[in-house]
Amino acid sequence: MSVLFATSEAYPLMKTGGLADVSGALPAALTELGVDVRIVMPRYGDLALREDQTTEQVARLDVLGQPVDILRTAMPDSGVPVYLVDHPTFSARQGNPYMGPDGNSWHDNPDRFALFARAAVALATGQADPDWLPDVVHANDWQTGLIPALLHEADTPKTVFTLHNLAYQGVFDRSTFERLGLPWSLWRSDGLEFWGNMSFIKGGIVFSDRITTVSPNYAREIQTHEFGYGLDGLLRHRSESLVGILNGIGSDWEPETDSALVATYSSSALEGKQTNKAALQKELGLPIRDDVPLIVHVGRLVEQKGTDLLIQALSMLGQRDVQFACLGSGESRFEQALRARAEADPERIAVRIGYDEGLAHRMEGGGDAFIMPSRFEPCGLNQLYSLRYGTVPLVHHVGGLADTVTPVTPATLRDGTATGVVMSHLDMNAILWSIDEFSALFHRPDNLARVRQNAMAQHYGWGASARSYLALYRETAIDEPE
Repeated sequence: MSVLFATSEAYPLMKTGGLADVSGALPAALTELGVDVRIVMPRYGDLALREDQTTEQVARLDVLGQPVDILRTAMPDSGVPVYLVDHPTFSARQGNPYMGPDGNSWHDNPDRFALFARAAVALATGQADPDWLPDVVHANDWQTGLIPALLHEADTPKTVFTLHNLAYQGVFDRSTFERLGLPWSLWRSDGLEFWGNMSFIKGGIVFSDRITTVSPNYAREIQTHEFGYGLDGLLRHRSESLVGILNGIGSDWEPETDSALVATYSSSALEGKQTNKAALQKELGLPIRDDVPLIVHVGRLVEQKGTDLLIQALSMLGQRDVQFACLGSGESRFEQALRARAEADPERIAVRIGYDEGLAHRMEGGGDAFIMPSRFEPCGLNQLYSLRYGTVPLVHHVGGLADTVTPVTPATLRDGTATGVVMSHLDMNAILWSIDEFSALFHRPDNLARVRQNAMAQHYGWGASARSYLALYRETAIDEPE
């Protein structure tokens, strides 16, 4: 089985979010199962290649009159082969791959990712590397949505399209469609056309042979008006081809071996977690106290993640004896508001704007709880990290959060299934309720230890997910054309 895995980012080469974690870990897990999987992604200007890492040119393509180089290298950690699509619209820019320094999307994003799609199609059909042909092309999110659309006329390779977050759709006006030189056969209501505009992600949904999303519950949710973002009808129409496969997490998130931690620990020897908590408090400038719950949050500071509600809740902590630490970046209004809360309440609140992988690990290792008040959450990775680290997740009952966190109740404490605090609805008061619920749990050490043990006993490695994808690839590859 050979698979071309198309993505706009893959950790450790480039990361802005969970897509990169999946794109780095899933191909590695598939390789361990014997799959010949190769990643194709853009060659960004500040791609995190090792100093001693080499690239070789595989081909030079002509894409609508523009020269595009296809380079070959490998993932620095796993050794999975990587094709890099090298063009100045990618390689001449630093920083965020989708946005400029002003925080706005690059104006030519549709042109860039249409070019990337055409280069990926050349690889998929043997035009760029005639020595290798995939059985299946696995495309991911809107940036790759044109790949299934452009491959639709061919019998092979078959296509799988994964929706990591339906809220980001790659919608552009009709003049953009015309400028991109796409086949006019794609401009129709059952094609790329979407209320008079064009939608990259719709191309993936309409034309792929199979559609996946990153948790079973999210697969159900996106077929509803509330979570479907205008595509719920189409997704219901394609429901027989839609499946939810829960993401996993890699072995780099393991408290027994995590080199970013001050002290490693395990479910049978939790003493190191308290050492990490004291070290984290010191690092963040919070009072070093073992008698107060430290609640942490790492993520993008956007409305989807409930950042606005979290800020409101922080302003209403009142006399609650808790500490809160946040690491993230996103909308400037949220960054400024969080900084202001930290300045106003430095004994309880610490904020770091930006992203630091090591600090993210230390926050999981040193936090008592991890709060995720997401309005929707396709899968979520941080709650999985938190479970593994015994950092009790406080989550909203949506998407993958509902699939992976079992609420603390008297019954679940008795039967050994309780792993976190779950909000049945979401607003500021629900967040404050979750903080109060965890605070009560924190001050009952026997119950807290029981929940931590339950959480750390959960297994969300990539092995099971990779086996599910391999079964899907095999099923997809042998399907007869309709």
